[in-house]
Amino acid sequence: MIGKILIVDDVATNRIVLKVKLAAAGYTPLVASTGQNCLALALAESPDLILLDLNLPDMSGLQVLERLRAEPGLRHVPVIMVSANLETQARCAAFRAGADDFLLKPLDDQTLLARIRSFMRARDLVDSYAPHQGGIALLGLAEAQASFELPGIIALITARPDHALKLRREIAPHLSDRLLTLTPEEAMAEGSHPGATPDVFLIESDFNGPGSGLRLMSELRSRTHTRNAAFAVQSSQGCSTGAAVAFDLGAHDMITHSITPEELALRLARLLYRKREADGLRASVQDGLRLAVTDSLTGLHNRRYGMAQLAAIAEVSRRSGLDYAVMVVDLDRFKSVNDRWGHSAGDAVLIEVADRLSRNLRNGDLLARIGGEEFLIALPQTSLNDARTIAERLCHAVEETPVRLGGHVSLHVTVSIGLAASMDATAQAGKDSVADLIDRADRALLYAKSAGRNQVTISRTAA
Repeated sequence: MIGKILIVDDVATNRIVLKVKLAAAGYTPLVASTGQNCLALALAESPDLILLDLNLPDMSGLQVLERLRAEPGLRHVPVIMVSANLETQARCAAFRAGADDFLLKPLDDQTLLARIRSFMRARDLVDSYAPHQGGIALLGLAEAQASFELPGIIALITARPDHALKLRREIAPHLSDRLLTLTPEEAMAEGSHPGATPDVFLIESDFNGPGSGLRLMSELRSRTHTRNAAFAVQSSQGCSTGAAVAFDLGAHDMITHSITPEELALRLARLLYRKREADGLRASVQDGLRLAVTDSLTGLHNRRYGMAQLAAIAEVSRRSGLDYAVMVVDLDRFKSVNDRWGHSAGDAVLIEVADRLSRNLRNGDLLARIGGEEFLIALPQTSLNDARTIAERLCHAVEETPVRLGGHVSLHVTVSIGLAASMDATAQAGKDSVADLIDRADRALLYAKSAGRNQVTISRTAA
């Protein structure tokens, strides 16, 4: 199944014809004849797209749309309003209610299918961020957006600068967003407008010869700084490029010169809304990935990330023949800190020790919290002697200054460190593995603890 599409039309013939065409294209069509049926089916089936007629027997399509947008689970489902109504007022009302497009009856099959493909590509992009995990709803993006947002940036690229200026004057009263007029060269030059990378591009289809607008759009979609922008293509007078071609090349909307400035502004605003949804989803996924490998208390990498990176360091060492070292660091008598001063004091000590360890390591060294008061350190391309020097520096950095807990309370804190290097493991019948190295560093740590703490002990195999 490549997508479920809900067809809402009170005319049986229209429903049947559309159902046959969409089924032939590989979609799973659902049909409803009234607004109430539409709402019930949408809630039950969670369609990927809704084709909604403006005029229904029990309520208007606008009322249905408003109720769809009020449902958290349906707020993000694309809705294409369809009608034979040519009135600008009706079209503008549809976009204000949250429609993603407005197509006139009779529907052009190629344009409709291309428009559907465009929305399905956007759906697949969402699924690629959070596959099989509930998509937007899982990441909390089904909730209403924050009430305050910075203005978006909309770029206008046309054949003549005076036409771009005219467009800007006409649509500015209907938008609170920033409008830029750009040349193609300015649009493609990353950093040419610091802090002003457009969220939405409106590009005249033939601004510099037939098809030049579509070529520019394709180029911008391949650039790092503009690949996530939304694109509206405005057909030039006498343009031979069809809407279907523009959609299949990546346009998010196809705009004719005949629409009013108000409708143009509403269409651009809807594109900006969709773009911000996608930006929010990407940010949520990135935050989720960061949290998955980060210790929430200290901000260091966690055990999962630490072990994976250590394996990578070991592989580089194996290929290059260069040594690397591993330390296991443990706070001395940490339980007594929690018992006497409380867990908030213990947390403060952990945060401060983590910071001191981090500040006394080199770029490229690995530091991860792998247990309650235990840290893992890996030193790539480091000899045993150099590793010992670094370990002793870390011990001194932790010990030299008491940790302040607020007020007049300060704690004297020390760490013990077990150290093992890869160089001596090669002589152990090929047992130069990450697990072996960590095990030897652990045993060295236990020896450091039993020998009085606040010291560095090298793996007894290497001693």
